Amino acid sequence: MNNEKISPFESSTKLILLLMAVAYFFSIAIRMIWVYQMGDVPTYQWNGQLMINTNDGYIWASGAQKVLDGLHQYNPRVPDWLDYGVVFFTVIAAKILPFSLDTIILYMPAVVAGLVVIPIILIGRLFNFTFVGFLAALIGSVAWSYYNRTMIGYYDTDMFSAMAPMFILYFLLRTIEYENLNNAFISALIIFAYPFLYDGGLSLVYAMGLLYMLYMVLFHRKETFTYQSIVLISVALMGIAWFIKLPLIILLYFAFGRIAFNRQKLVIASAVAVLLFLYSGNVFSLVWAKFSVYFFRGVDESGGLKFYEVAQTVREAGRIPFETMANRISGSIPGVIIALLGYLLLVIRHRSFILALPLIGIGIFSLWGGLRFTVFAVPVAAISAVYLFYVATSYIKIPAARNTMLVLLCGAILYPNITHIIGYKVPTVFGNREVKILDTLKTKGSDKDYVIAWWDYGYPIWYYGEKNTLIDGGKHNHDNFIVSEILSTPSQLEAARLSRIAVETYVDSNYSIVADTLFKNGREDQVDVGTYLETLRYGDIEMPKKTREVYLYLPWRMMDIFPTVRIFSNIDLDTGKKHLRPFFYMSRGHKDTTETLNLGNGVLLNKKSGMLHIGMQKVPVKSFYTVGSRNNGTVDVKRQPVIAKGKLSIIYMANYGRFLVLDDSYLNSTFVRMFVFEQYDKSLFEQVISSPYAKIYRVKI
Repeated sequence: MNNEKISPFESSTKLILLLMAVAYFFSIAIRMIWVYQMGDVPTYQWNGQLMINTNDGYIWASGAQKVLDGLHQYNPRVPDWLDYGVVFFTVIAAKILPFSLDTIILYMPAVVAGLVVIPIILIGRLFNFTFVGFLAALIGSVAWSYYNRTMIGYYDTDMFSAMAPMFILYFLLRTIEYENLNNAFISALIIFAYPFLYDGGLSLVYAMGLLYMLYMVLFHRKETFTYQSIVLISVALMGIAWFIKLPLIILLYFAFGRIAFNRQKLVIASAVAVLLFLYSGNVFSLVWAKFSVYFFRGVDESGGLKFYEVAQTVREAGRIPFETMANRISGSIPGVIIALLGYLLLVIRHRSFILALPLIGIGIFSLWGGLRFTVFAVPVAAISAVYLFYVATSYIKIPAARNTMLVLLCGAILYPNITHIIGYKVPTVFGNREVKILDTLKTKGSDKDYVIAWWDYGYPIWYYGEKNTLIDGGKHNHDNFIVSEILSTPSQLEAARLSRIAVETYVDSNYSIVADTLFKNGREDQVDVGTYLETLRYGDIEMPKKTREVYLYLPWRMMDIFPTVRIFSNIDLDTGKKHLRPFFYMSRGHKDTTETLNLGNGVLLNKKSGMLHIGMQKVPVKSFYTVGSRNNGTVDVKRQPVIAKGKLSIIYMANYGRFLVLDDSYLNSTFVRMFVFEQYDKSLFEQVISSPYAKIYRVKI
């Protein structure tokens, strides 16, 4: 089936293994650049080890803690090690290797993600252009998006996201090329294992499986093997329990290898298997759900109440320009154009490469779906770009000149990606002083306790603070409203009451969504939320029995995203309409003169008139606050009245060198009052930790 000339270079197994080793260690060596750059920065160290640089990593690390150290026994959100491959392999590594858990989670992404070079090189060998596969492996293993999501410290399931589909692609291509039952069986086993490694990409594997079946029926429908392989792949894709699926795959494999089934019966069996796969896997609903999340963003109207959807605020889920997509996939606009042209050429010359279309297609979909989808296209784009160069240079008659030109062209694709890596000095999730705060929190109360915090900080609170949270990086549903309301309300009585009610309701309802349970969302006796919140602020209400401690976690780093946090409660849940947008601005720098205070971005204070210029608008300033620290560590607040009927206030946070410009709704919010001014009702809250990096309060009621 392959018509390109096979050379001795292609048939050397030892050389293939050598090329794999070179490409693999190249991918790790490039990733060590970040360690070299950040390894000596004390802020990024904890327990003598660099910390990880992705929030989501701490959910999997907490899962490993649960197995290794017996922690998080009261946290229903911490995963089990047999549920997710990343936790499973982390636990195994921690048990057999002489390294700490912190070290394992730091380096594991590079160790695993680098394995992508194996299927890339094997695909090249399969089609008799091994050197193309090798060069593609060098590019694909470190290209922009793949590097960003698999760099050292990026401890997440993304380490499997593109690597595992490339193994599936290789064995499906190999199955087509050789029509061998063993290859179909291996393909089925990898597809079976894929959800264990990266369940977020299941719709992608569905698409690859369906495309394989369509391809085989179109071009190999006369062969009995076609229908045997379709049955195996369909069973592997079925949405049934693994302990049923795995034995069934093995049983079918041995049956097909030993029993001569009637072709007509196999056709019927394959059709039935495909229908069962489509039904049990809920395929079309899953694919539609994945796409609709990114095309239709607004409010969630699934119940009676209308909640703000988190997809509107996630940067990774936002539309991106073509240049960003091109950079993320291939390092540059010319690079991605070359890759797309190369892919078309690959399909023309090797039509089975159409199986890679879902990987390329989802990369293009990133224009609408967001950054996270670019990673899947990277390895195939690398193969495609190098293949185009391979074909173009084949017209050069002198071998040495031809190979030199091929390497130089590939170097031109690789260069912007390496440049990006050198400049990509991403920090760790937390600095060690922030971690020290959570480490101190760990000594307070017990592991049954809860922390009210925005979802960005949920997983690190589990891992370092050994406490539970209402929302986290994977659970940011209707309860975003609850946490946002607690942090945004001007009533500390409401904040304390709602914190206690939310936590006790969550535990008592077997960890159901608090907002839906508390407000009886979608039921006939649905609660009037506005009236309920008013009662929490001013009325008498029966409080649930206290069964555990509840803390408020108010970090300085949330100041950047507080307007986003506020959005989730700044909405009428009955109508879905947003309330009037409050004003909040934080300066990144400032220029102070005798007459004006320039806060940047067109925001300027006229000191003489007390008017704040915001673009073309002039707004009177009500008060000017200066907030600093006394020698005993307490907060020193000085207020200077400006214009009695002013609409905005300015806060100068001396310790941070930042100015806040905000209206009364922000000024009086729980977060600003308790973090900035440390003004709190001592009958409702007890301050347990005060630091420039975070303030933590215990709810007393």
